[in-house]
Amino acid sequence: MTPEEMVARVLYRDGLMLVIDKPAGMAVHRGPKGGESLEDHFDALRFGLPRPPALAHRLDRDTTGCLVLGRHRKALAGLGQLFKRGHVGKTYWAIVEGGPQEAEGRIDLPLGRLDATRGWWMKADHEGQPAVTTWKVLGRSPTRTWLALEPLTGRTHQLRVHCAEMGWPIVGDAIYGGAPRSDGPGLQLHSREIVVPLYKNRDPVQVTAPAPAPMGALMQACGWQEASEATPSAAQR
Repeated sequence: MTPEEMVARVLYRDGLMLVIDKPAGMAVHRGPKGGESLEDHFDALRFGLPRPPALAHRLDRDTTGCLVLGRHRKALAGLGQLFKRGHVGKTYWAIVEGGPQEAEGRIDLPLGRLDATRGWWMKADHEGQPAVTTWKVLGRSPTRTWLALEPLTGRTHQLRVHCAEMGWPIVGDAIYGGAPRSDGPGLQLHSREIVVPLYKNRDPVQVTAPAPAPMGALMQACGWQEASEATPSAAQR
């Protein structure tokens, strides 16, 4: 990724934070096996500050959309507290196999680690940590459903496990949905909107990320029309 390409992914910028549009297929930080990561390119996002920004939260390698960065240590600490306390609003778009019969609902299903050999893989575990997700149907096709998902807790792989446990795994999920890694459109999970109450005397910062092309094609099959991109909040709520 060139510096110009990295800068082109900025969706929002102020003195404290950036929101960028994360691409699919790139880890946000370098893992134990090394390899390229998104934060390798953060130097292009200094915009005059002495140090590059840093991650305020995480997204999975194949998840796209809104990713929040803190521009300096004090800002990063403040953002970290907002995420930790659940004060940041997050809406994801997902295309799932099959889908729920109802128009909206809530999933309250605790999660725990699958086992020590599987790293961050998770499973439904009634003795695990509380995990709550609300969902709403945005569109349907004969075989798939387009959902808006709002995680009210921030567990690892929460949305992916919750959807799979409900019987409608996210399209392209090779871990929880059984999709082949080398076939299909990839994981269809997109961080669509983030709402950050960053300033005490101002409205929360609200940022949306456009759906990537592969998801857009599947959304169209579920009834999405391009004009609706201009008014996402009405569709989500």
